[in-house]
Amino acid sequence: MRYWIETLGCPKNLVDSEKLAGLLIAQGYAPAVAPEGADLVVANTCAFIEAARAESIETVLDLAERKRSDARLVVTGCMAERYGTELAEALPEVDRVVGFGQSLTDSSPAATPVALRPSVTSSFDLLNLPRPAANAPWAYLKIAEGCDRRCGFCAIPSFRGDQRSRSSEDVLAEARTLVADGVKEIVLIAQDLASWGHDRRRHDRGEPLEALDHAHNQPLVELTRALAREVDRVRLLYLYPSGLTEELIGAIIETGVAYFDLSLQHASRPLLRAMRRWGDGARFLERIARIRAAEPEAAFRSSFIVGYPGETEDDQRVLLDFLDEAQLDWAGFFTFSPELGTHAYDLDETVNSELALERLRELSERQDAITAARRDRLVGTRAKVLVDRIGIGRSYRECPEIDGVIIVDSSLSVGSMVDCDITASRGVDLVAVAR
Repeated sequence: MRYWIETLGCPKNLVDSEKLAGLLIAQGYAPAVAPEGADLVVANTCAFIEAARAESIETVLDLAERKRSDARLVVTGCMAERYGTELAEALPEVDRVVGFGQSLTDSSPAATPVALRPSVTSSFDLLNLPRPAANAPWAYLKIAEGCDRRCGFCAIPSFRGDQRSRSSEDVLAEARTLVADGVKEIVLIAQDLASWGHDRRRHDRGEPLEALDHAHNQPLVELTRALAREVDRVRLLYLYPSGLTEELIGAIIETGVAYFDLSLQHASRPLLRAMRRWGDGARFLERIARIRAAEPEAAFRSSFIVGYPGETEDDQRVLLDFLDEAQLDWAGFFTFSPELGTHAYDLDETVNSELALERLRELSERQDAITAARRDRLVGTRAKVLVDRIGIGRSYRECPEIDGVIIVDSSLSVGSMVDCDITASRGVDLVAVAR
């Protein structure tokens, strides 16, 4: 029996797919080389915004056409969890729609092409499932599920639930397994990474490494330091700005991966309050300046929402000015998507979609120029490069699958860490030669 899993959405979904693959392998399945050769075809869907949902549906329909007539097609992930029955009714091509922690392999009733089952208790803990052996020199490691924040635009807590942190022992055990498989870089992910461990303390599940002490230290600080003793590189993604404390900044810099992925969303204070978010451009710039004072070569990434209800031309100018001052290495821009069940779903003062796209293009052009200039300035410097695949590597400045890459000689071994000289810049990518 062979399986194929198609993953859509964010890195957190990719980790879920790896955990599901590990479960299927334990059940006797082997991976297929393509959907056409699989007995079980799985679509792990995304439901974050409308565009992601549309892509998920298109992918499911494509898989339905490509799979063998006797193969089973199962839809899981965020769309399945959020829209289970509706999704099953809308997709007769699908054999089963299952939410988080439900079996991919249970047979549907023979008389019914689609299993319209009520919600059931999860049969396994997706967060803590073992995963198959790593097949790259880097890996995502999800350390928490869900989120305790209620940002005005985000529906994730409605189907992922409140934050549920893994124990430090589980995280470290998975990290050691990854390192044993040859992983050189571990990328920590969670919906709100800086808050890892706080929920365990609230619910009296804390352990010495996790519990906040009387000085209110962050559990993530000690976890980051512990992981840095296990693997060459530790990278942290999705840091809420108010959680970026001096101690956490110091711990990140100590790892040698001074890469700060900050969840900012905008720079206008009134708009951020409308989003039910903390901070403003001035506070963000102050934190960025403090980090650069401690580590001048730190790299920064963020993402921003354009066209949130009530956004004005003044708000757009505030964000453009922020980009000029912040000089981020990387940034992504997304137009607002109204999500059912969120605070912003039926807010007045909606922004015309064409105007939102125009603002997005203006911001993207501004940031593209900043990114290109920052990459140009790296020519003539040195970098330690992790070779991800033949001819392609990354320094600490580039996150896998998100940022640019460093082009290296194809003779360098995949998984090796190589000291290189940066010799050229090609847009977002760099060219380097081994020293």
